Amino acid sequence: QVQLVESGGGLVQPGGSLRLSCAASGITFSMYTMGWYRQGPGKQRELVAAITSGGSTNYPDSVKGRFTISRDNAKNMAFLQMNSLKPEDTAVYYCNANIWASMRGRTDYWGQGTQVTVAS
Repeated sequence: QVQLVESGGGLVQPGGSLRLSCAASGITFSMYTMGWYRQGPGKQRELVAAITSGGSTNYPDSVKGRFTISRDNAKNMAFLQMNSLKPEDTAVYYCNANIWASMRGRTDYWGQGTQVTVAS
């Protein structure tokens, strides 16, 4: 059974930092692309960071330079370091693991989400 468990969310003041963690089990972690998505109130879920099995990273312009994704394959964990947080970063943050297979296409797994609130 695949499980992705996020932790590290909470309330932080504007300009502050948080580090989210995602513990994965039930998958061959090193083979998966890991991503962090967020969904703010009344908004669609959006990608905020991704890291491939080879270590390549991808960020949208809205978080580039402020957020850093990393992974520890030995511990089956992914991380999202968020700096210079803004009120518009307030959202539920979800961990995602995905993999492409020629016969199946893309398979996605999701965590339950962790709330990040940026407010003074």
